[in-house]
Amino acid sequence: MANRTFVVGVGMTKFEKPGSRDWEYPDMAKEAVGKALADAGVGYDRVETAYAGSMYGAMGQRALYETGMTGIPVMTVANACATGSSALFLARQAVRGGLADCALALGMEKMQKGSLGAGVGKSKVTIIDHHLNSMVEGRPWEMDKAPMPQMFGNAGREHMEKYGSTPDHYAWIGWKNHKHSVNNPYAQFQQEYSLDDVKNATMIFDPLTKLQCSPTSDGAAAALVVSERFLDEHDLWGQAVEIAGHHIATDTPDSFAGHSSIQIVGFGCSQRAARAAMEEAQVSIDDVDVIELHDCFSANELITYEALGMAGVGEGHKLVDDQATTYGGKWVVNPSGGLISKGHPLGATGIAQCAELTWQLRGQAGGRQVEGARVALQHNIGLGSACAVAVYKPAS
Repeated sequence: MANRTFVVGVGMTKFEKPGSRDWEYPDMAKEAVGKALADAGVGYDRVETAYAGSMYGAMGQRALYETGMTGIPVMTVANACATGSSALFLARQAVRGGLADCALALGMEKMQKGSLGAGVGKSKVTIIDHHLNSMVEGRPWEMDKAPMPQMFGNAGREHMEKYGSTPDHYAWIGWKNHKHSVNNPYAQFQQEYSLDDVKNATMIFDPLTKLQCSPTSDGAAAALVVSERFLDEHDLWGQAVEIAGHHIATDTPDSFAGHSSIQIVGFGCSQRAARAAMEEAQVSIDDVDVIELHDCFSANELITYEALGMAGVGEGHKLVDDQATTYGGKWVVNPSGGLISKGHPLGATGIAQCAELTWQLRGQAGGRQVEGARVALQHNIGLGSACAVAVYKPAS
């Protein structure tokens, strides 16, 4: 029988514009891990194994050496934008399988300014070449110099053509997430914009303006995952949050069969991961109160409403019409500000989502607290593709 798994400590740095702070990976790791250990009230010597996520070359061992050199296994994890959640998944697996009572998940990134490219290095095969080829073959579109906005922008265009959503729906999501971030001291941006500001911002790839796109960011986040036995030994039940379900799904041939941009950007793997995680946690989407969702672009947030089962296929924009995904609605989605406003240091994003939801379920989220939150869901996707969905509940 699998062990129950719990988050007992979380910590993160403020997410920053690349180059705005003079720091290196070990500095980031020391700050984030130090906060997570202090949150849990345990020493680094109690950590039995660590998984450190980075997409841009940070070695886990070197990143953690400033925190401590205890001889434990340290694995470096890379899985596109789902890198952080993949490190968390592996930490949970170690505890769930009885291989460790205390595992550390760390995510970190130092990024370059500007839009993400299609891959790293000189190889003709990149992490998203299959996706880009399928997108271009399916429609009369040429490859844009900024492939990520194009892929998600085309998914938004497809949704508008098929189901009647409009640019205003996507703009509202950008407006919402920037508004939410005002109360998040860790967010890269903490400025509220008007809806017209969002709509009239620089067009990146129609219908997505700059204020509907996640920025490149520097930062780190960490989470301590432990067993029930560890909770008992250290009397940590009062602050523990259970990871009640966690699943990672990847693409199937259906992702590319119809050259649908909605499918290409991860609808299918999001749907499968969500169903599996909620089944393990024994909840439905209607039980969920608060969601941290991978809004790399506003179009992806709307499409993911449907993948998670919050709305029927083709009806995600109705949740925008009803303002169902902000305070006062059925769910609060991205109270942190999401990737659009909090920032998106690739390796850290998934664990920062975990931190936000841990604070929400503890009632420690300050001005962005979702009242009465009891069930939380995390969605983190990386094209190439991997989608991680986790469900959290207060420990009991």
